[in-house]
Amino acid sequence: MDDRLPTDLWVMGHIRAANSQGVPMMLLRKGDPARGTVLLKINRLDGGFTVLAQVRHDERLVWSRATGAEPVDEGVADAYIARQVKYDPDLWVVEVEDRHGRPWFEGPVL
Repeated sequence: MDDRLPTDLWVMGHIRAANSQGVPMMLLRKGDPARGTVLLKINRLDGGFTVLAQVRHDERLVWSRATGAEPVDEGVADAYIARQVKYDPDLWVVEVEDRHGRPWFEGPVL
């Protein structure tokens, strides 16, 4: 039996926790409430964006740098997200505003 939290509770908990610490985090797109995959659009507030894609590796949650190692402009980030939503309409998209580029979700960034 899978003991993971439903995606909607997991995402909303992270949004509330980050906002309570003064880090703006916004839900841009709701996906499947039970098991949707999450994309994080990290806004570094300097014109640079990173998109992280949630993946499972050996049953652990990890994040893949979907747009590469270096920040990209917002148009590139949004185009990547749009392509992924076409492929998987159950995706969740969360934007994090953090000058340091921290994802605020557990799991290492690969």
